[in-house]
Amino acid sequence: MKNIIKASLRITLILIILCGLAYPLLITGIGKVFFATKAEGSLVKFNGQVVGSKLIGQNFTDERFFRGRVSAVNYNTYKEEDKLQDKDGKVAYSGVASGSQNLAPSNPALAERVSKDMEEFLKSHSGLKKEDIPTDLLTSSGSGLDPDITPESAKIQVAAISKASGISKEKLENLISKHTEERALGVFGEKRVNVLMLNLEIADILKAQGKL
Repeated sequence: MKNIIKASLRITLILIILCGLAYPLLITGIGKVFFATKAEGSLVKFNGQVVGSKLIGQNFTDERFFRGRVSAVNYNTYKEEDKLQDKDGKVAYSGVASGSQNLAPSNPALAERVSKDMEEFLKSHSGLKKEDIPTDLLTSSGSGLDPDITPESAKIQVAAISKASGISKEKLENLISKHTEERALGVFGEKRVNVLMLNLEIADILKAQGKL
């Protein structure tokens, strides 16, 4: 019996060292060396400060920049008044813990939100009609964090952004082409444009012109 217990303890200790320490450290090291940017979350910097991740969609409200899809990046952000205390004095929060709303097409709240976003978009993009707005500009992805839009959704914003930023339409269209990624393996998914990377190009231009 003692020998069985000793053998079991040795195996347990070896597995803890291999699976709990050695393997995680090895994988972390490989990630740091060969995939440093991805391993750290594909973070993007501007002026030496982290301004976002290539993988996470953000809300851009400045008229000089491209808009992305509806983002849930602030969905789990709470204000002071959202804090709740139970009878033991422990602090909790109202609302959900994480994730996007994922409202069904039949949900009145979704229709109301889309209608509001559509009207707001048309106010700053004169000359366009409701039917001109691509669907992805008015809907969120399943996670609510999609960082990309279709090239069509980017191009439809060119005129308004050119007017607000002073950057020529031709330059903006060239930037869209530069940041357009093809379908995966030429077959899967759709062509897409990373909104954050596109807007950083605009930020660089505005900074050079002393406008940012």
